[in-house]
Formats: sequence, structure tokens, C-alpha cells
Amino acid sequence: MLALALAATLAAAPAPRVAASTVTVLHVPQLDKLQGLTAFMSRAGAYSQMLNPASWSAELHPILQLDLARPEALEALGIDATGPLSVSMRQDGRLACTRVKDAKAFQEATASVLARNGDVKAGTVKGVTTLRAPAPAGGFAGYVLKGQEACAFLSTDSDDALRKEAAKLVALKAPAADARMGGMPGALYVATQQGVVALDGTATALKVEGTATKLPLPPFQSKGTSPYGAMAPSGLLFARAQVAPTGVTQAVDSVRDAVQAVCPTCPAEQVRGVTDALAKQLTGQLLFGVDSVAVKGSLRKPEVRFFAAKQALAAEVVDAAAVKAALAPLAKFPGAKALDDGYAMEAKGGSVYVRLKGRQLVFGNDSAVTQTVLASLPEKGAPLSRAVEFTLDPKKVARGLSQVSLMDVMGDERLAAFFGVSTELGPLLMKSDRITGWLDSAPNGAHRFQLNWSLPEKN
Repeated sequence: MLALALAATLAAAPAPRVAASTVTVLHVPQLDKLQGLTAFMSRAGAYSQMLNPASWSAELHPILQLDLARPEALEALGIDATGPLSVSMRQDGRLACTRVKDAKAFQEATASVLARNGDVKAGTVKGVTTLRAPAPAGGFAGYVLKGQEACAFLSTDSDDALRKEAAKLVALKAPAADARMGGMPGALYVATQQGVVALDGTATALKVEGTATKLPLPPFQSKGTSPYGAMAPSGLLFARAQVAPTGVTQAVDSVRDAVQAVCPTCPAEQVRGVTDALAKQLTGQLLFGVDSVAVKGSLRKPEVRFFAAKQALAAEVVDAAAVKAALAPLAKFPGAKALDDGYAMEAKGGSVYVRLKGRQLVFGNDSAVTQTVLASLPEKGAPLSRAVEFTLDPKKVARGLSQVSLMDVMGDERLAAFFGVSTELGPLLMKSDRITGWLDSAPNGAHRFQLNWSLPEKN
């Protein structure tokens, strides 16, 4: 049965023609199936230049300008619009393989571009046609054509390695399938050593699905019913997670590190003692919510980063009495205040709250958000179809990202990514309806994920 399942997966997996030593692979199984994705990208591109097809389509082919939204334009270049496109990006250049429908039209189109740099060399040996010319920025550009298979290349140096790779690829009768793409529907795939992503879409929706090997997340497992399954999503971020037993300590350690950073006077050994005791009582059922973002000060300071996002984390526990006993040492921490159901502790930049309601432990950095989560905890759970399900409010995300200042970016390069996302995607986020998604664990410590980005029916 396992062999049959593996064979079925490989049979369904796309088979890109990939050059050796490739860093990134871009594969389109069928070019005329890209119109839905390009429709989304074109609409999103009105608010984000990075997503506009006009910004990146020129990188798809080393020689020709491909109009992915118009199959007839591809056919005019001699390319079979019902065929695949495989792009291999290497340190020494890139290579793109397509299926040719009209060899004469393809050769004329490519030759007219290459001839602009002069000294075009062409030849045909045993049914294999090769054309090569100097590239504008150095190196060489050209193609190798055999039958209906054509691989064009653009090298950044004078080495002939890419042409040789192109010759090998057009000679393949059946390229090997990429098993990572199997069972992952998409119109376009992007693969690296760290994972693979499949994209598809319509004019109003983008679907991204993939696997990644190095996400900084604990392992998850689907347990069916979640105590938070019946809760309605709200706020900037709302996520329900089912962490595997082997990942509970990792999740708790991340919370402990955050608390220690904003409360340096809290005794480290006692903090570890409390979190270690709590980790033994957690079932792995978690709820994480961020209501909004309000930056008060420089984000270069850890306490400002910690309290900027108004957030709360709820966790189901095995034994409420044991958890209450584990929390008792908090009463002696500097700035601690006992509450009816837990503790409030002063920290640099604000206060943190640890409260217990039945078998639900809630940790938060904002009094109102913590209280809201406590009040909204349902009495009965509901099933989750995935180990992690999340919802984002794109407008609140945009407003949060916009609070990253230029001065913070200049002082801390880690914040540059947030500033860049705000600049490039902020206007699109403000025009978006919602973003939802899920996560699951995959073999060998990897994670499987999906993200769905929705735009309104009308601008």
C-alpha cells in the first residue's frame, strides 16, 4: 500500500526540467492556467508594485518577454501555451525551459532579440539547434532546441556551463517529478532547499500552499476537538493551535524568554521553575490572539516590542490545582500583585498577567485583552480540521506595520523587514478583506501551511 501511495504521489507531482546546482526553481505545469493567478497579481499590483506582473515577468525567460495573462501572446512567440515553463536560477545565471509549438516563430523571436548584441552563432547537429550571442551585461545568452523542447539561458560569465545544461535538459524524454509538489495543487510552484510553495488564484483571491523545513515553530498534531474551536475570530490575529507533546516545552520556553527580557529583576531560576512546572501541565491546546498594535517608544528596545502588540495566550491545563500551586512563587516576584484568579506583575514598559479560569491558563500583556479572552472562553469545545488555524485582519496588520519608524530601521536591521513589508504591502493590506490559513506538521521536522488572501469584489 505504501508503494502504491508513493507511486500515486509521484505520478501527480509536476515534473520540471531543472538544471544542476539550481538555487531556486520556478515551475508552471501549464502556462494557460496562470490567468487566475495573474488576475490577482495584476489587481494587487495596483497597490503593491512588487506583486505587479510587469515587475517580475521579465525574469521568467532569459530572452523573451512573456505575457502570462495572454496565451495568444505566448503562441505568437512560438511557445506552446498548454505546455510547461521551468526556470532554474543559479549563481551563474538562469535557464528557462518551454515546449515549442512553432519552432520557426520561436527561433525568429529569440534571434531578433539576441541579434541586438551582434555576433550571433547558430548551428544544428543531429537535430539539436543551438544559438548563442553575447549578453548585454556580459556572459552569453541563447537557447538549445530539440524537437518541441527548448531551453534558453542567460549566463553571467563566459563559462559554457549553462549551454551544456540546456543541452542536457532538452534531451530528457521525461524529467523526474518533484515529489514535494505532489498533492499540492497550484498554477505556479517555487522550490528551494528550504521548501516549496504552490500559488493559484482568481481576481479576488490568492491561495498559497507549501512546506517549509526551517520555520521557527514547535511541532503540531491534530487532536480533533479544541477547547477554543467554537470561538469566533477577532482582532489583528486569532490563532488556535494544537501543539504536539514534544513541542510544548519549546512553546513555553519562548514565553519564558520574552518575560525574562522585560522583567530582568525576576529571578531567573524561579522563573524557569515556574515555567517548567507549567509545561508538565499543558495539554498542548493553545489560543493566541493579538488585538491591535500600539507602539510607545523605540522598537529597538525589547520592552517596547513586547508591549507593542496587545496580546493574550490561553492554554488548556491538565490539573488546575497543580497549576495554581505552580504559580504560587510568582507572589514573591518584584512588583507582583495577587489577583482573585492569578497574578499581575510589573515589568519594564507595562504589566503582565497570569490568570486561571477552570482548566484555562491565560497569559497576557494587556489587562483589557486578557480580560476579554477570559470572558470569551467557551464552556464546550469544537473540532478543528487542522492543527493550527489562524485569521488575520489585514487592515489592522497594515496599521501595526506602519508604526515601524525609519529611525528604528536605521538603528536595528532586524526591523528593516517590517518596514519594507509596510512600505510595499501596506496599501494592499488596507484594501484587502481578510487573510486566513492553517498549519500542520510534516515529516522530518517540516511544516505544511496554507494561506488564503481575499480582496473585495470591487475596488
